[in-house]
Amino acid sequence: MQNYVFVIDTNKQPLNPISPARARELLTKKKAAVFKIYPFTLILKHAVDNPNPNPLTIKLDPGSKFTGIAILNDDKVIWAAELEHRGRQIKGSLESRHSLRRSRRTRKTRYRKPRFENRKRPEGWLPPSLMHRVFSVETWVKRLCRYAPIAQISMELVKFDTQKMQNPEVDGVEYQQGELAGYEVREYLLEKWRRKCAYCDKEGVPLQIEHIHPKSIGGSNRVSNLTLSCERCNIKKGTKSVDEFLKKAPTRLADIKRQAKQPLKDAAAVNATRWSLFRTLKNILPITTGTGGQTKHNLIKFDLPKYHWVDAACVGNVEKLKLLTQQPLRIKCTGWGTRQMCGTDRYGFPIRHKERKQVHFGFKTGDIVKAVVSTGKKIGEYVGRVLCRKTGSFDIVTKSGRVAGINYKFCTPIHKKDGYSYAF
Repeated sequence: MQNYVFVIDTNKQPLNPISPARARELLTKKKAAVFKIYPFTLILKHAVDNPNPNPLTIKLDPGSKFTGIAILNDDKVIWAAELEHRGRQIKGSLESRHSLRRSRRTRKTRYRKPRFENRKRPEGWLPPSLMHRVFSVETWVKRLCRYAPIAQISMELVKFDTQKMQNPEVDGVEYQQGELAGYEVREYLLEKWRRKCAYCDKEGVPLQIEHIHPKSIGGSNRVSNLTLSCERCNIKKGTKSVDEFLKKAPTRLADIKRQAKQPLKDAAAVNATRWSLFRTLKNILPITTGTGGQTKHNLIKFDLPKYHWVDAACVGNVEKLKLLTQQPLRIKCTGWGTRQMCGTDRYGFPIRHKERKQVHFGFKTGDIVKAVVSTGKKIGEYVGRVLCRKTGSFDIVTKSGRVAGINYKFCTPIHKKDGYSYAF
């Protein structure tokens, strides 16, 4: 089951999304044309008077690495996507730039006195790696509102309780009690240990929370001492220490110890951006919120698989839910490139210079093209992002890998560069 197709009329008014079969019929009868490939949108060849489309709801499950997006018509999920962020890549680039500039400042060059004016950060400031998540979600909400009659936003306003993660037995007056108690810690462990047994890598089975260093010999309830295991491994380990249990598997033992010490970066990123994202989306459309516990409760109630877009569909109070799609659009943030004209070595010295011209033979690096090669050693059909050169010999990055040496004459553009790559 594929995503529904967005439709706009000749005046670019959003209409009700239609099924893929109906979209093929409109294209066959030449009543519509393809307006955009990602997301796939048709434009009618006539105007629609008083369209009065059904108001849709867009639901969001914001995360540190991925954000789930689902568009619902009443209780039916008609379109879904998973947005992959590049916050860590941005952080790495900033750290690299910082180290290069720092080394340049310490060389025997002219001295510049430090200045401290205008360095006060405004209230609510977030680093670029975090604000990127907010801007990406905002971009896609606005983009989808242009192609679909979306009237409301519903997002998961989750707050990871890092104190509860560090000590799940912390108590108080009805603290985290009730039907949804304990979901935050379990969800964090599922993400951290990649939803499989830490001792045998078994997937698709009920997983139990297990103490790496057993409580019976002094282990704590801190999240750094918790992992996930299947029932068989949990019983087999019993009260043994992890060193004794895995003494014949030193590589796995080292991996578990390294994974256990990973910090709560993802939880901190979600906590830091949740209110900024809420305020940003509030200025676009009316917005409602739901908790992480509600999302988990709905997943269990409807017995749905664990995916980011399914999480988004389960945000808030959900009485009924029907998935009309099983093929979400995979959106990966790739950025627009860099403005740096001078490439440097690891010491910060210039070694190469970029050409100012970016468009070659009508193509730009990052465009998605379709190449039908009819002659030569690379006969075939290729679809993917293109890397342009002024010689006219392009590279195309496809699902199966990178294909080099494709002449520009064989290429046809299907989607212009917009800072994202797409897949299903």
